[in-house]
Amino acid sequence: MNPWVGWTLAALAIAVGYAQYGWRGVVLGVTMIVFWLLLQFGKAMRVMRVAAQAPVGRVDSAVMLHSKLSEGMRLLEILPLTRSLGRKVADDPETFEWSDASGATVRVELVGGRCRQWMLTRPAGEAQSDAIQGAAAGR
Repeated sequence: MNPWVGWTLAALAIAVGYAQYGWRGVVLGVTMIVFWLLLQFGKAMRVMRVAAQAPVGRVDSAVMLHSKLSEGMRLLEILPLTRSLGRKVADDPETFEWSDASGATVRVELVGGRCRQWMLTRPAGEAQSDAIQGAAAGR
């Protein structure tokens, strides 16, 4: 949600609360806003706690991560998919990288806190080993 929309709704809740119930409505509106902010903070802390328990820049399957990414995702939406913090590669644009045990790597570029583009890179020997296995199975 756009922050402007959220804060506009919050101000509207306080104004309607005041118009309907006076100072008690304002207290109710402020209580609702604080509760919503605490929920958001708790969600962020849960995601960061899970991500901090794994090795930095490691993911179970880079190919699966690549398939689940979409443009516009926030970092707090990407971290539950990876279950680890990404290795920071560049600052402008913010670029993070995750790799799996096979050596495949996913590089994600964030602009304005949102995913702009991502790229999957596989090791060079993997394509050759697939071709060899395919040729051996064809005999």
